[in-house]
Amino acid sequence: MDYKFINTEYLESISGGDHEITLELVNMFREQSGEIYNEMKSKLSDRNFIFLGQLAHKAKSSAAIMGMNELATMLKTFELQAKEGKESELYESYISKFKSDTDAALIELEDFLNKS
Repeated sequence: MDYKFINTEYLESISGGDHEITLELVNMFREQSGEIYNEMKSKLSDRNFIFLGQLAHKAKSSAAIMGMNELATMLKTFELQAKEGKESELYESYISKFKSDTDAALIELEDFLNKS
């Protein structure tokens, strides 16, 4: 499988090549990405932009650990805009991209775990 969303070299470097650590990181990512997505949808409908910015910050860290630099960069933009309440018309598209990219990353991560 050609990995378009995750960076396996980075993931292996932070886990020291230890399969158990990698598995733990992936499980944490799986759990956090689902929770973050649900909270983002809720905070968007509440128009709680400050908290939405905090969630984008948390999501950025999770994406970065998986080597998802493009998503992490987008989440940084989202974080800054949300904390200032600017360009709120873009927030839903940011949340959708977060969901689609993390879903795709989880498929890649499952493949990667099965091969290592």
